[in-house]
Amino acid sequence: MTAAVCCWFLSLALAPLFLGIINRTKAFFAGRHGVPWCQVYFDLWKLLHKGVVCSRTTTWVFRLGPMLGLAAMLGAAALLPWGAIPAGVAFTGDMILFAYAFALARFGTVLAALDTGSSFEGMGASREIWISVLAEPVFFVCLGTLVAVTHQGSLSGVIPALNPQVWPKAGLSLVLLGGALFLVLLAENARIPVDDPNTHLELTMIHEVMVLDHAGPDLAFIVYGAGLKLWVLAALLVNVLVPWKPLSPWGSGAVMLAGMLGVALAVGITESVMARLRLRRIPQMLLIAGGFAALALILTLR
Repeated sequence: MTAAVCCWFLSLALAPLFLGIINRTKAFFAGRHGVPWCQVYFDLWKLLHKGVVCSRTTTWVFRLGPMLGLAAMLGAAALLPWGAIPAGVAFTGDMILFAYAFALARFGTVLAALDTGSSFEGMGASREIWISVLAEPVFFVCLGTLVAVTHQGSLSGVIPALNPQVWPKAGLSLVLLGGALFLVLLAENARIPVDDPNTHLELTMIHEVMVLDHAGPDLAFIVYGAGLKLWVLAALLVNVLVPWKPLSPWGSGAVMLAGMLGVALAVGITESVMARLRLRRIPQMLLIAGGFAALALILTLR
């Protein structure tokens, strides 16, 4: 339990650095020096010390949204193991709660956006829900395939069961799952090619347009919650692609951190070599992810 709590706190501490690595990777490919590695920490500290300005049209829902989203991500991080290190909270069926923690965070952000009464933010909320409707079934098929491969009903049972003995039989399925989860990660976190988190083109914005009216600590909760969401999905991807059984807790922690560095570099490289897709092309990308997940499930059950 002590190791699980330490891993949870380490996830909370390193999530902003994960964003910093992605930003520096993109800067490297663009031929720039880029912002400091810890710039996200500085931004969060500055936002936490600012005041909050709320429109007269908003209600308590507007302030609740960022807190609800952050609380959901804190819970999701507590449900995810670090390889051989079990999660702090584990029970049969916890992966269902894990999946719907993301839905709850999205629900809070969308409600806060709609509460402003802005048609512009409503457009972003509509797009966010539209993408989630496409990505969520793929995510559930991925989780179901992991259960079929390991015959375990909990994330803390599934991940350690992905040992070297499983890979000769289910290696292709796990690789396909890795591809599907990476595409879901990009879609769920509104990263390129689904959305550009740094865009200022109003008609193309998805996630960023929903948080335009937030400021101060509320915006800090949103930025940190988004970073933690990206960290948790990346950690799930690393958990799926690494054979964990022979590793000690210390080895699991080291391999997890190395894997997270690899995912951050992969996201940064993807955003550097690809352009943002047109909205009508996003379903095609998620259909490919669904095809990967479905094929992995078929190969597992055959």
